[in-house]
Amino acid sequence: MAEGVDAMRNPVVRLIGLVRRGEARWLNYLLASGLALGSDAGLFLLLLSAGLTPMIASAIGYCAGILVHWLVSSRLVFADGAAARGTGERHRQKLLFIGSAMIGLALTTAIVGVGTALGLDPRLAKLAAIVVSFQATYLLRRHIVFRAAVA
Repeated sequence: MAEGVDAMRNPVVRLIGLVRRGEARWLNYLLASGLALGSDAGLFLLLLSAGLTPMIASAIGYCAGILVHWLVSSRLVFADGAAARGTGERHRQKLLFIGSAMIGLALTTAIVGVGTALGLDPRLAKLAAIVVSFQATYLLRRHIVFRAAVA
Protein backbone atom coordinates (compact mmCIF):
# COMPACT_ATOMS: atom_id res chain seq x y z
CA MET A 1 0.00 0.00 0.00
CA ALA A 2 2.88 2.36 0.74
CA GLU A 3 4.10 1.92 -2.83
CA GLY A 4 0.70 3.01 -4.16
CA VAL A 5 0.76 6.15 -2.00
CA ASP A 6 4.32 6.96 -3.12
CA ALA A 7 3.33 6.43 -6.74
CA MET A 8 0.43 8.85 -6.39
CA ARG A 9 2.76 11.50 -5.02
CA ASN A 10 5.33 11.09 -7.77
CA PRO A 11 4.56 13.68 -10.48
CA VAL A 12 6.05 11.51 -13.25
CA VAL A 13 3.79 8.60 -12.33
CA ARG A 14 0.79 10.94 -12.22
CA LEU A 15 1.75 12.37 -15.61
CA ILE A 16 1.97 8.89 -17.12
CA GLY A 17 -1.42 8.13 -15.60
CA LEU A 18 -2.90 11.20 -17.28
CA VAL A 19 -1.59 10.10 -20.67
CA ARG A 20 -2.88 6.56 -20.17
CA ARG A 21 -6.33 7.90 -19.34
CA GLY A 22 -6.42 9.76 -22.66
CA GLU A 23 -5.70 13.18 -21.26
CA ALA A 24 -2.76 13.80 -23.57
CA ARG A 25 -4.73 16.61 -25.25
CA TRP A 26 -4.80 18.49 -21.94
CA LEU A 27 -1.03 18.03 -21.61
CA ASN A 28 -0.49 19.24 -25.18
CA TYR A 29 -2.72 22.20 -24.40
CA LEU A 30 -0.60 22.85 -21.32
CA LEU A 31 2.52 22.96 -23.51
CA ALA A 32 0.82 25.23 -26.04
CA SER A 33 -0.26 27.46 -23.20
CA GLY A 34 3.31 27.55 -21.97
CA LEU A 35 4.44 28.93 -25.31
CA ALA A 36 1.63 31.47 -25.35
CA LEU A 37 2.31 32.34 -21.72
CA GLY A 38 5.96 32.97 -22.52
CA SER A 39 4.88 35.49 -25.14
CA ASP A 40 2.25 36.98 -22.84
CA ALA A 41 4.37 37.21 -19.69
CA GLY A 42 7.48 38.36 -21.49
CA LEU A 43 5.64 41.23 -23.13
CA PHE A 44 3.79 41.99 -19.87
CA LEU A 45 7.06 42.33 -17.95
CA LEU A 46 8.65 44.37 -20.74
CA LEU A 47 5.71 46.79 -20.89
CA LEU A 48 5.47 46.96 -17.10
CA SER A 49 9.14 47.94 -16.90
CA ALA A 50 8.52 50.53 -19.63
CA GLY A 51 6.01 52.24 -17.35
CA LEU A 52 2.64 51.02 -18.63
CA THR A 53 -0.05 50.40 -16.05
CA PRO A 54 -0.36 46.75 -14.98
CA MET A 55 -3.83 46.35 -16.50
CA ILE A 56 -2.78 47.74 -19.90
CA ALA A 57 0.46 45.74 -19.92
CA SER A 58 -1.50 42.62 -18.99
CA ALA A 59 -4.06 43.15 -21.76
CA ILE A 60 -1.42 43.72 -24.46
CA GLY A 61 0.60 40.70 -23.35
CA TYR A 62 -2.51 38.56 -23.34
CA CYS A 63 -3.39 39.62 -26.89
CA ALA A 64 0.06 38.55 -28.10
CA GLY A 65 -0.47 35.22 -26.36
CA ILE A 66 -3.81 34.79 -28.17
CA LEU A 67 -2.09 34.80 -31.55
CA VAL A 68 0.56 32.31 -30.46
CA HIS A 69 -2.09 30.07 -28.88
CA TRP A 70 -4.28 30.01 -32.01
CA LEU A 71 -1.34 28.99 -34.16
CA VAL A 72 -0.33 26.13 -31.86
CA SER A 73 -3.85 25.03 -30.90
CA SER A 74 -5.27 24.90 -34.41
CA ARG A 75 -2.24 23.20 -35.91
CA LEU A 76 -1.18 20.81 -33.15
CA VAL A 77 -3.39 20.45 -30.08
CA PHE A 78 -6.80 20.38 -31.77
CA ALA A 79 -5.63 19.70 -35.34
CA ASP A 80 -8.09 16.81 -35.66
CA GLY A 81 -10.97 19.18 -34.93
CA ALA A 82 -9.73 22.20 -36.84
CA ALA A 83 -11.70 22.99 -39.96
CA ALA A 84 -9.98 23.29 -43.33
CA ARG A 85 -8.41 26.66 -44.06
CA GLY A 86 -10.49 29.05 -46.11
CA THR A 87 -13.84 27.56 -45.08
CA GLY A 88 -16.74 29.13 -43.25
CA GLU A 89 -16.27 26.59 -40.45
CA ARG A 90 -12.64 27.69 -40.00
CA HIS A 91 -13.83 31.29 -39.80
CA ARG A 92 -16.39 30.25 -37.16
CA GLN A 93 -13.66 28.50 -35.17
CA LYS A 94 -11.47 31.59 -35.30
CA LEU A 95 -14.33 33.73 -34.03
CA LEU A 96 -15.10 31.25 -31.25
CA PHE A 97 -11.39 31.05 -30.38
CA ILE A 98 -11.22 34.83 -30.15
CA GLY A 99 -14.40 34.79 -28.06
CA SER A 100 -12.85 32.29 -25.66
CA ALA A 101 -9.72 34.43 -25.56
CA MET A 102 -11.83 37.50 -24.75
CA ILE A 103 -13.33 35.63 -21.81
CA GLY A 104 -9.80 34.78 -20.72
CA LEU A 105 -8.74 38.39 -21.27
CA ALA A 106 -11.64 39.66 -19.16
CA LEU A 107 -10.74 37.23 -16.39
CA THR A 108 -7.06 38.13 -16.63
CA THR A 109 -7.46 41.90 -16.60
CA ALA A 110 -10.12 41.77 -13.86
CA ILE A 111 -7.97 39.59 -11.62
CA VAL A 112 -4.87 41.74 -12.21
CA GLY A 113 -6.91 44.93 -11.69
CA VAL A 114 -8.59 43.75 -8.50
CA GLY A 115 -5.38 42.20 -7.21
CA THR A 116 -3.33 45.35 -7.69
CA ALA A 117 -6.16 47.49 -6.26
CA LEU A 118 -6.00 45.31 -3.15
CA GLY A 119 -2.27 45.94 -2.92
CA LEU A 120 -0.96 42.69 -4.43
CA ASP A 121 2.19 42.76 -6.47
CA PRO A 122 1.08 42.82 -10.15
CA ARG A 123 3.16 39.71 -10.84
CA LEU A 124 1.30 37.74 -8.14
CA ALA A 125 -2.03 38.97 -9.45
CA LYS A 126 -0.96 37.88 -12.94
CA LEU A 127 -0.09 34.40 -11.63
CA ALA A 128 -3.57 34.02 -10.15
CA ALA A 129 -5.04 35.21 -13.44
CA ILE A 130 -3.01 32.67 -15.39
CA VAL A 131 -4.40 29.74 -13.39
CA VAL A 132 -8.03 30.81 -13.72
CA SER A 133 -7.80 31.84 -17.37
CA PHE A 134 -5.97 28.66 -18.39
CA GLN A 135 -8.65 26.30 -17.16
CA ALA A 136 -11.52 28.45 -18.41
CA THR A 137 -10.15 28.75 -21.95
CA TYR A 138 -9.18 25.08 -22.13
CA LEU A 139 -12.72 24.02 -21.31
CA LEU A 140 -14.21 26.47 -23.81
CA ARG A 141 -11.85 25.42 -26.58
CA ARG A 142 -12.17 21.71 -25.96
CA HIS A 143 -15.95 21.65 -25.66
CA ILE A 144 -17.02 24.50 -27.95
CA VAL A 145 -14.36 25.80 -30.35
CA PHE A 146 -12.85 22.46 -31.43
CA ARG A 147 -15.66 20.17 -30.24
CA ALA A 148 -15.24 17.77 -33.19
CA ALA A 149 -11.73 17.03 -31.93
CA VAL A 150 -13.02 15.13 -28.91
CA ALA A 151 -16.12 13.53 -30.41
